[in-house]
Amino acid sequence: MTSKIKIAHLAGPNATIQNTPPLVTSNKARAKYGLPPLTDSDDEAAKFDVLRPQKLAAPVTVYVEQFSAHPLEADAAELYGPPDGFLNASGEFSAARRSADDRPVYQVEITPEDGFYPMPYMARRADGGAWETDGISPFASRKDSRQPFMPDGERLFEEIDRFGIDLSGVGNMVANKAEVDFFRLAPSGGYLNGRPDQAPEIPGKDFFPYRPPHLGMSPARASLARITNMTQQILAGGTYHGAIWTQGSPRIEETMYWFNLAIDATVPICGNASQRYHGAISNDGPKNITDSVEYLHSKVWADADGRNRAGMVMIQDQRVFAAREVMKGDARPGGYLATGGHGGILGGFSSEGPVLRYVPVTRHTYGSDVNVSRLPLQVEGMLRGSAGIERVTVPIKAANGDLLDTAIPKVSIIKDASYSEDGFDSDPAQEVDIAALIDYKLAHAPLAGFVLEGLNPYGKAAATSRTRALTRAAYLGFPVVNVGRGNTEGFAIRGGPFVAGSNLTATKARMLLMLCLMKFGMLPTAGDPSSPTAAERKATETALAAYQRIFDTH
Repeated sequence: MTSKIKIAHLAGPNATIQNTPPLVTSNKARAKYGLPPLTDSDDEAAKFDVLRPQKLAAPVTVYVEQFSAHPLEADAAELYGPPDGFLNASGEFSAARRSADDRPVYQVEITPEDGFYPMPYMARRADGGAWETDGISPFASRKDSRQPFMPDGERLFEEIDRFGIDLSGVGNMVANKAEVDFFRLAPSGGYLNGRPDQAPEIPGKDFFPYRPPHLGMSPARASLARITNMTQQILAGGTYHGAIWTQGSPRIEETMYWFNLAIDATVPICGNASQRYHGAISNDGPKNITDSVEYLHSKVWADADGRNRAGMVMIQDQRVFAAREVMKGDARPGGYLATGGHGGILGGFSSEGPVLRYVPVTRHTYGSDVNVSRLPLQVEGMLRGSAGIERVTVPIKAANGDLLDTAIPKVSIIKDASYSEDGFDSDPAQEVDIAALIDYKLAHAPLAGFVLEGLNPYGKAAATSRTRALTRAAYLGFPVVNVGRGNTEGFAIRGGPFVAGSNLTATKARMLLMLCLMKFGMLPTAGDPSSPTAAERKATETALAAYQRIFDTH
């Protein structure tokens, strides 16, 4: 076995994997303070208190009843050594049995340094009432609500090491293989009251929760610049053998593909999500995390030169998914699937550890033509000015190579369906959503485009009016990518002034188009986008060819 590796944990937004169930006041506390108990369906006090990981404030000696760890321990009593002593009916301990009623016990001193122990949750609200949910009421304001999301991965990883048990009966499944540093890129939880030498953090700007639901926040597209720059800086120094990114389960597929395209690194990032809260029954998150640690430690991802040959991956439910193909299909463990119909599951986990059976041939990471290192410092965009549509210079990167948050393009997904036209004239004026988006982009987004999710697998619009509206958009200068609807298993075809989006889903095609816009800028603008000249059509086709090469190979 190789020595320990060093891993960076990157905390992302809306991450169920770092979200805990509400801290509900235990019945021990309710009885102590005269509060109504938690009850079962017969309106009787609940059978057991839920135990939540907490730390002791001082050392304490406890007595553990012998043979209580398993119902058949006592059946093999002859295989066990003697207990530490005995407790009588009054709870007094002695080294020797004094009565037939004395119970054999192990004497254990537990200390704060041991880490977390499962114990009843004794806290109450400031008004003396019991905690029943995250806030003091179902729709409490932010100031009257607690946060269920962890601010970074440190507590998550510590609890995995403390409470996780592998098949051989031991724990420390992270710490035995890796040292981990924790980074808050766009975390799910934040410090509303600040920390020493740091200002209070703002929900929706500094951190992004989704619970309580009425206080949910999601990151803006400009957040991609911060995520990209921090990830690039963390992995650039050669300190880490890889990274683990955690994010909300419906959203992580897009970020992992973005990492696959944009991060210029030779080590992997493993994406992990969870379909159930951390600590909930049958929680899948800890296993996904420990599988990622094992994957990074194994080096099965490395080529002969030690570089990552598999690209960025999602590791879920003991499968290794290629970032390009992975998609959430259902909100349950096992709910991820490979899209595109041509592979996407690179390997899995055997009893001997991770195994790869396939590696991608599409370009990724250090070989990607749209990684952050290969993006230019500026490209040409367009905005509507006093004299009409004007070409403008759009800075992409700062002098130090950091991606600018103002550079992230606005790409909209347009969905199409049959029987949607108002009449038989296919008038593009009826496509008011496209027209409104064009107007907004020309006023606010100098880099912008569209992805059309059309017929399967060709990517064509069912409605001719939709095609005519998007054709005009393309000759205005907006690149348009066609993909098939849903989980297409075929390949979109070239047609009109559009890019064929291969077998990508619309959400993945959007990420790739955003990076292409930052590499190539906007398309040429025709004098009359509804009726371009032959020379204008040729200029658009020439510009689109560069886009198409990227979509064919990434």
